[in-house]
Amino acid sequence: MADNKKNKKNNNKVQDDNYNPKFRKMRKKVCPLCADKNLVLDYKNADQLRKFINDKGKILPRRATGACAKHQRDITLTVKRARQIAVLPYTAE
Repeated sequence: MADNKKNKKNNNKVQDDNYNPKFRKMRKKVCPLCADKNLVLDYKNADQLRKFINDKGKILPRRATGACAKHQRDITLTVKRARQIAVLPYTAE
């Protein structure tokens, strides 16, 4: 009798071992530079680079931008070049 009650309770639950209602699987972000082959980073184009820095002027990490490792290194290099020639600020005041 007790076994029947346990089986009824377990039948209502989702049978996935990794199921957790608190956490949803996020879709993997696609690298914006890999997705658009015509998009080329330019250190003189401040509007293009503002997508990759936050409001304080810090470079956003890969998990935030969705860029692949290769293009994240390119983003970092172009942002640093833009800062050097005063196209982008080092910090926001």
